[in-house]
Amino acid sequence: MLNDIFKNKKVLITGHTGFKGSWLSIWLTSLGAKVVGLSFDTPTSPSNFEASKIKEFIKDYQVDVRNSDAVNKIVNEEQPDFCFHMAAQALVRESYHNPLNTITTNAIGSANILDAFKGFDKKVVIVMITSDKAYDNVEWSWGYREIDRLGGKDPYSASKGMAELVIKSYVSSFFSNNDSDIRVGITRAGNVIGGGDWATDRIVPDCIKAWSKNKIVDIRNPHSTRPWQHVLEPLSGYIALATNLAQTNQNHGEAYNFGPSANQDYPVAELIKEISKHWDKVKWNDDSKQNHNLHEAGLLKLNCDKALFDLNWKPTLDFKETVEMTAEWYRNYYERPNQSMHDFTLNQISQYQIKAKDRNILWADYG
Repeated sequence: MLNDIFKNKKVLITGHTGFKGSWLSIWLTSLGAKVVGLSFDTPTSPSNFEASKIKEFIKDYQVDVRNSDAVNKIVNEEQPDFCFHMAAQALVRESYHNPLNTITTNAIGSANILDAFKGFDKKVVIVMITSDKAYDNVEWSWGYREIDRLGGKDPYSASKGMAELVIKSYVSSFFSNNDSDIRVGITRAGNVIGGGDWATDRIVPDCIKAWSKNKIVDIRNPHSTRPWQHVLEPLSGYIALATNLAQTNQNHGEAYNFGPSANQDYPVAELIKEISKHWDKVKWNDDSKQNHNLHEAGLLKLNCDKALFDLNWKPTLDFKETVEMTAEWYRNYYERPNQSMHDFTLNQISQYQIKAKDRNILWADYG
């Protein structure tokens, strides 16, 4: 049972103030974990971290992941049983404006986390979250497998490829013994949507921010296709991988894709159309004729067969359910100003778990 895996265990989450990190903090806390968060700051305002008042039920460290001394001190003082490394500069367009910040945060930050665990003499499971952008994307129509070439045309993608090299190097150099107390897994996912994301230059946050003020949103690439998935899908994969590594070293050092079903690929315009079924006064403008001068992938798909075979993991939600859950979260937030979103967020996690169980998706016992 998940409760047995995480109950009373100390879990370090880097990037806990971010979109995915905040959802993971709530989920693991509900499973009985003692969550310790490490982030430089809260990256957006509003944020799910603030809206769900997460600081009230976890231990919160405001530290830059690039500060190796500070990271090492926290890791050694807290002695976590699990670590989910999610701290990152996560925006492609931002990486063009601040490439060095992106590279140092994503590559050096990953090295600092792993380096802090080198001298540990207790068992620790570390899940290193990179991105589907780590692949050298040539925009073919089939999904990338974990053995496909890594790379990247933009600084963000390159930084994730660098992080992957760092992780592989540390696993091979310091945690390679079969009886190693440190077990490491690597995850790749992308195009995640869900309530509580207010990051700049992401389609759903841009739309919600505009529509909540009855404004028109400019859409750069309405015809670009993405494999949309709810935030709980990859998080369930991360938890599945951590659970597996806690039980066996068979998949130590392995990378896994976590993406939606093959039929979840929809153009941006179709996503907006689906959101409009759950949101009033949707207005947008096709801005694709403008020259934005920055490379953005038109298509990037993942093959998740390895996760199914090794971890018994597969996605739970379809496209319509994904969009509905996302829109409902934001609508609830704007209809109930100044009230905590913690219970609503936790309720959506519970709904997700019930759907998974009802659909016989048994990557883990949901308890």
